[in-house]
Amino acid sequence: MIALDTNVLVRYLVRDDVQQADAARALLESLTGERPGYICREVMVELVWVLERAYGFSRDRIATIVEELVATEGLVIEEANDVARAVFRYRASGPGFSDLMILAAAERSGAQPLYTFDQKAARLEGVSLL
Repeated sequence: MIALDTNVLVRYLVRDDVQQADAARALLESLTGERPGYICREVMVELVWVLERAYGFSRDRIATIVEELVATEGLVIEEANDVARAVFRYRASGPGFSDLMILAAAERSGAQPLYTFDQKAARLEGVSLL
């Protein structure tokens, strides 16, 4: 298994640097179930942030990309169930993806409620405004 950084995924998806995009595509297309690429939670959170903030992708488009990454056989996504829960909620708007990943981790760990000062996040079930 190899690990993938955010910038490799961004180049693959956005193709704003042709040389790097081609290298990223070749690497990603070489991945298999026997030799997968690993994407940690932090990379997934950063990827969503970059696509949203730097490239102006819509939530729906980002959610579709994340869902496709989770479903890709040659990729192993750290805490894929957390990512799937977070992206489902993210598509519906409201809190940011990073907040939803924090909530998913709290739920998985049985740590409830999640206390926050974030008023948007506090509207979610399992989150309490401090």
